[in-house]
Amino acid sequence: MGFSSLFLFCLTPIFRVSFDLRSFHSPSKIQGFMSIMASTEATSMEEDKTVPPKPRFEPLKAHEMSEGGVQFRKVNVPAHRFTPLKKSWMEIYTPVYEQMKVDIRMNLKARKVEMKTKPDTPDVGNLQKCADFVHAFMLGFDPMDAIALLRLDDLYVETFEIKDVKTLRGEHLSRAIGRLSGKGGKTKFAIENSTRTRIVIADTKIHILGSFLNIKVARDSLCSLILGSPAGKVYSKLRAVSARLAEKF
Repeated sequence: MGFSSLFLFCLTPIFRVSFDLRSFHSPSKIQGFMSIMASTEATSMEEDKTVPPKPRFEPLKAHEMSEGGVQFRKVNVPAHRFTPLKKSWMEIYTPVYEQMKVDIRMNLKARKVEMKTKPDTPDVGNLQKCADFVHAFMLGFDPMDAIALLRLDDLYVETFEIKDVKTLRGEHLSRAIGRLSGKGGKTKFAIENSTRTRIVIADTKIHILGSFLNIKVARDSLCSLILGSPAGKVYSKLRAVSARLAEKF
């Protein structure tokens, strides 16, 4: 089939449709069709006028979420964190009460930090953020690092033990803890700075504060140290991973 025949073949339905439309365009039929269209438009306009506008609801306050009830959170205070809590109380109290609009107090009898929502608490999620902030401080994080939990949404705290990675006892366990921290904390600080996380080594427990991806990179490095990898090998692997993350973001 040539190009000219193909062109005529494609145009044939167009001419056929236009011819059929001209055959049906008598004046009486056109007038009837126009009256039907006018009545349809009038009906649709009347329906638009009768339909009420879409309702707009204001977001609920924290005290309205549970039918006006007050919501509570309690965080236990370990014995070894009682003195640091007294020293850093104002650093914890100020952002929780003034910025997040959540009531906070220390229950000396029960040794718990108690928090509750107020009528002017802007978001119900603020209460859980404050509880995570206080819990991070109890795990051993500095208040200036833990306060990031109040300001960012994608931060988490992950905890694991050395025995979860490898069962070590006696001097082997002590050497593993020494490899994790390094001389004067050098290894721990290097992992923190390269992965943008914060790490707390509390005896055999390790707590990591950061985003999901950064926690994974830091955890892999710490697990390599626990398993016996030398610090130099972990540093070189961290450099490669950090460069890859920098290119990604």
